[in-house]
This record gives sequence, structure tokens and C-alpha cells, in this order.
Amino acid sequence: MKKLIFIFLLFIYSNAFSEMVNNLEVVGNKRISSETIKVYGEIDLKKNYTEEDVNEVLKNLYSTNFFENVEVNINNNIIKIIVKEYPLIYSIKINGEKTNKIKDAILERLTSKEKESFIKNNLAKDINTIKNIYKTMGFNFTEVDAKTEDLSENRLNLVFYLDKGEKTKISKINFIGDKKIKDRRLRDIIVSQEDKFWKFITKNTNLNNNNVELDKRLLKNYYKSLGYYDVQVISSNAEINENNETVLTFNINAGTRYKIKKISTNVDKVIDKKIFIPLNKEFTKYAGKYYSPFSVKKLLDQVDLLIANNDLQFIEHSVNEIIDPDGIEIKINIYEGSKVLVERINVKGNTITNEAVVRGELLLDEGDPFSSLKLDQSIAKIKARDIFGTVTKTINQGSSNNTKIIDIEVEEKPTGEISAGAGVGTNGGSFAFSISENNWLGRGLKVETFAEIDEETFKGALQVRDPNYGFKGNELKYHVSSTSNDKPDSGYKNRILSTGIGTKFEQYKDIYLSPGISLNHDDLEVQSTASKQLKKQAGTFTDLAFDYAIQKDNRDRKFMPTDGSIVQFGQLMPVYADSLYIRNTFAYNAYNTFSPDLIGAFKFYATSVNSIDSDDVRLSKRIYLPSKRLRGFEAGKFGPKDSGDYVGGNYATTLSFETNLPNLLPESTRTDIGLFLDIGNLWGVDYDSSIDDSNVIRSSVGVNTNWLSPIGPMSFVLSQNLSKASTDLTESFNFRLGTTF
Repeated sequence: MKKLIFIFLLFIYSNAFSEMVNNLEVVGNKRISSETIKVYGEIDLKKNYTEEDVNEVLKNLYSTNFFENVEVNINNNIIKIIVKEYPLIYSIKINGEKTNKIKDAILERLTSKEKESFIKNNLAKDINTIKNIYKTMGFNFTEVDAKTEDLSENRLNLVFYLDKGEKTKISKINFIGDKKIKDRRLRDIIVSQEDKFWKFITKNTNLNNNNVELDKRLLKNYYKSLGYYDVQVISSNAEINENNETVLTFNINAGTRYKIKKISTNVDKVIDKKIFIPLNKEFTKYAGKYYSPFSVKKLLDQVDLLIANNDLQFIEHSVNEIIDPDGIEIKINIYEGSKVLVERINVKGNTITNEAVVRGELLLDEGDPFSSLKLDQSIAKIKARDIFGTVTKTINQGSSNNTKIIDIEVEEKPTGEISAGAGVGTNGGSFAFSISENNWLGRGLKVETFAEIDEETFKGALQVRDPNYGFKGNELKYHVSSTSNDKPDSGYKNRILSTGIGTKFEQYKDIYLSPGISLNHDDLEVQSTASKQLKKQAGTFTDLAFDYAIQKDNRDRKFMPTDGSIVQFGQLMPVYADSLYIRNTFAYNAYNTFSPDLIGAFKFYATSVNSIDSDDVRLSKRIYLPSKRLRGFEAGKFGPKDSGDYVGGNYATTLSFETNLPNLLPESTRTDIGLFLDIGNLWGVDYDSSIDDSNVIRSSVGVNTNWLSPIGPMSFVLSQNLSKASTDLTESFNFRLGTTF
């Protein structure tokens, strides 16, 4: 009985504060029409309005950001709305910045927009946004003031006054603490750089907090990949001196280096455990080796492959890493997740990048089973494109209990880069210049153009790569290049124009295929001093060639690998050519870390080019080994020799044993030392076998030194030839001074 009385009283109370609305009256609106206010307020005439309904109207109208103040009253069946509109921003001006590109970037990221409402509370956020933009360019003490200029009809101009100040340069980068790894290697990992006179193009010499945070992540990932699971990286910068310079310091505590002592699976009893038996073979590859998150990722990739091959839906996995003094135990949990579907995926923040670029990296689609693992992998793939500063995800409840809505928020960043390189050494001087863009036209295309010049050769090229062509996970690349050689000592000059298109895709786990096709135009001019063979090959020739490569790559990482191997076989053969030929190439590199003080590499390379008709292989198609594959010999000055000219060979092979000794010299020397043994040969003259008297094994042993000198990076190669041909030109010492800006 009491319950019925309470419900009755509640009903009377609710109706006491409700009133039927028949008409709408709007006061104070100038730009926004009454009908628009009715729509945005979701006002329904002929409805009985309660106090809760009135509050909902207020909330709806405030959410439009059109009104500074709103009052809602109901009297005599009339809902009366009194509004005060925000002023309209007629224009936004940026004073103190001359570059239109930077102005456009600022305007894009401001909360305040032209032709929209002026909300004073947004100014503090906009000022902070502008300061952060300039911080990424090295202006860490930018002062920003905002003022308004009143216009008629409740409009105004918004003006930001900037004083950028001076850029803060990084005068020195220090690595302190129990870091266990030499500074030079750590400098190769981070993006921040010390300010030197030769680095006049790069922006990475400016103090940039975003770069510093990225550096900390890169350092942490690098240490973890070597087994330092508990590494801690802390950054700090000292006070800025009178020259607006600062010292950037990374305090690193590497901690203990762990090995993987055991790997196991914990499979949910509702899943057939036999499906995952093949993992035991993979486990034996990594057990006993130093821990690396890259190794764990490869194991999880194998789990994903088994899940996909067996069409298991709603199956997820997680990893437990248990640490004790004896090492790390990795336990992979495989279980049935909740049966939830993806209702919708929203992509936000991409003002330049096409939405399809982001969606093309997603492993989930609308209507698919929701998987936290696949979502995390998708986010990782988007980050790997290196066109966004940050990528975040938010998971919201869908329209029903068994659906999810995923919001992916990206923050775009500058994706272009200009670099230049200059060098001088025992082989003469050289200069290189390149411009690259990783997100061309917002389509995720990677475009690079470069030029390389030395005393006898000019090479220029334009290359375009689409890392995810057709959103199938395959890479598509095409190029145009031009190479000119002017060799007066040999009595000839030639120009080679080339264009081509190719693709690369992962056919099986860690196995990649790279087919392509190219068109080449070769123009050879000779002088009277040229050899008979060169004179015979003078003229213009065109060929259309098909090439492919098969590659297996199981290195622990692409940059500075310490374990694993990469093996590749490739062929090039003409579809049409004035002179038919075929080229075969095989390469194998293996890496191993024997101790923190000794990293070894074994490298084998073999290639051949042979005519498949009665003509000889042209000069431009013959093989010339670069000096980096056979150190101790002058580039292009060893191998078959005809009438004083080095004409290259039909066959070449090299074998190298290398060791890096990262801790041999004191840290203060800023020098890395490596040892090498190179063995190789370049032989074969198809047009005249009688002149091939240089078919002997070449070999050299030596020391490779990289020194970060006060005037720039320098490399030295000190070598001793163990064997050579009588016609070879050798060099026991080679140096190069150069850098990339």
C-alpha cells in the first residue's frame, strides 16, 4: 500500500512541474534563425515539457557553440528561448610569422576557426597550440598574445602576435649512467643531433621535446632488443646559455641482460591444443638466446598464422613475461575472447592524409569479430608508416551489448626531409643531395629524388613507393634515373637513362618476392684513345628487362642487426634487347652477438652476367665491384684489363668476415673499431678470353675505424693485401670525410 502511495505522489509531483508547449518564441538571435534553434534544441511542439526536458534543450543549444548564454522559460504554453550569440570570427591573422606554410599549419590546428564562433575560453588552448608548434621547430621560448578587433554585426578579427625568439640549439648530447653501450652507437639510434657547422639543413639540431621523447622510446626499444628488459632512460637538458644553446643528457640504467630460459603456451581447454603443437619448433629457436621484444613478436605472429589458417574466430592471446635471476620465462596465453563485433570504425584528425591510407593498415573491418590484439597490431602498422606524430585508439560501446565502436585519432606531422652529403677522401671528392616526402599528396606515397656527383660520374633519380598499393599489403615502386660517366683516361663517355616499375610482397612468413620490369637506354661515345672493344660497342642501345628477387629475412631487426640472417637470390633477363644477356645474383648475410664486446657478421655475395646470343655483354652491363665489398682495392681499378682499361667482368664473388668491437677504445675517443677479412674475385672477359690474366683470388685484412671528429664524421680503412693480380691497383689506406645534414 505504501508503495502505491509513493508512486501516486511521484506521478503528481512530476506533472506539477510539466507544461504543454504549443508555440516557440526566440529572443536575441541575429545570425541563427528561430527554425535552426528549434532543430538544434530538438524542441517538439505539442509536447508536455518537464524540468528535465528543459535542461535537455539547454544542453543541446549550448553544445552548438553558437551561444554565449541561453535561457529557457515556459509560460502559458509558450517556450521562450533568450539567447546571446557568440561573436563571429571574420578573419584570423598571424603577425610575426612570414612563412605562409607555417601560418597554414597554425590555422589548421587552432580550435578557433574563421566564420565560426569566437569563444574566449579557447584562446588559452590556441596560444598553447601555437607555442607547441614552434617548439617542434626549436623555438622553445615563443611568446604569443591574442587580441580582437571589433567589427559591425557582432563580428571580429582575431589577431595573434608572435615573438618567436631564437632557436635553442643542442650543443652537446651526453649519455651517462650504467649504459654498457658506447655513445657513438647510441647517437646512431636517436634522431636528435648535436649542432655542428656542417649540419646547416637538418632541424634535428634544435631542441625539440617531441624528438626527445621519441629518442627515449628508441633507446629503450634498442636496449630491450639486446636483452636489457628493465632498462630505464631519463632525459634532461641543462640551463640555456647566452648563445641559446643547451646540453641534452640521457641518463641510462641498462640493468641486467636476460636470456629467454623457457617458452610455453597456456591454451584454453575449449580450444584444440593440437593446433598449436607446431609452435614447439619455433620455441627452440629462441630459447637460450637474449630476450628481445622482436623475438616475442615473431612468436605471436606464428600464433596469429595458426589462428588464421584454422579459421578460429574470437580467439585472442596475451603474453606473461616472468623474470627471475636465471632469465625470462615467456608464457603465451591463448583463449576465447568475448563474442563481440565491430559496429563502426571512426578515423579522426587526418586533415591532410586520406582516410583510406589509415584504413588500409587496419586488420579489423566493420562487421568483423572484435579483437584487441588485431586492433593493437593495426595501431602499430599505422605508426610504422611514420606519417603521424601520435596514434591513439578509443573503444566505445556500440548500439548493442555485443558491438563496439572504435575511434582512431591521429596527429599529423611534417613528413618531408631535405638532406645533403659531402665527402672528400683518397678517392676524390663527392656530393649528394636528396629530397624525400613520406606522405605525398596525403596518399601515403613515399617520393624521393636525389643527385650524386663525383669527379667522373653524375647520377640522379626519382623514386616513388606505395607501401600498401591497393590496400593489399604489397609495395609498388617505380623510378626514373640518369647516369653519366665521363672517363677521359679510358677514352669514352656514356649516358644511361632508365625507368622501371616493381613490387614487393611477403609470400610466406619472412619470405618476400620482388618482381619488376625496367627500360634502359644506353648511349656510348668513344674517342680515338679508346680500346678496340669500346669502339666496337659505341652507339645507342635499348633494352627492356624483367627482374625478380626472392628474399628470406629473419634478422632480429633491420637497423644494426645483431642476430639472424638475410638471404636473397635474384635474376635479371631481357624481354627485348639489342644484346641479350642474363644476370644472376646471390647474397647471404648472417649476424651473431658473441658478447657485448664482440658482434660478428658473415657476408657472401656472388653475381654473374652472361650473353645469351652471339654478342658480347655491353660495357654498362658488366660487373664492377664496389670497394665496400672488397676493401684494400681501388674502386673500378681491379679485375680484367684491356689495353689499359678496366672493363669489368662476367663473374664476381666476395666473402667477408667482420667484427665490431664497440668497447675497445675509451668512450672519450668517440671512435668505433672493426676488423675485417675480405676475399673475392672479379673475372671473365667474354669477348676475348686471352686477356683475362687476372683470374686470381684477391684478399685483404684490415681495420675499419669510424671517428666522430670535430669537423665531421670520418671513416678510415687500413688494409693489407694478402693476394692480388699484377694489374690490380690497391690502396692500403682509405679515408672519407663526410656527413648527412
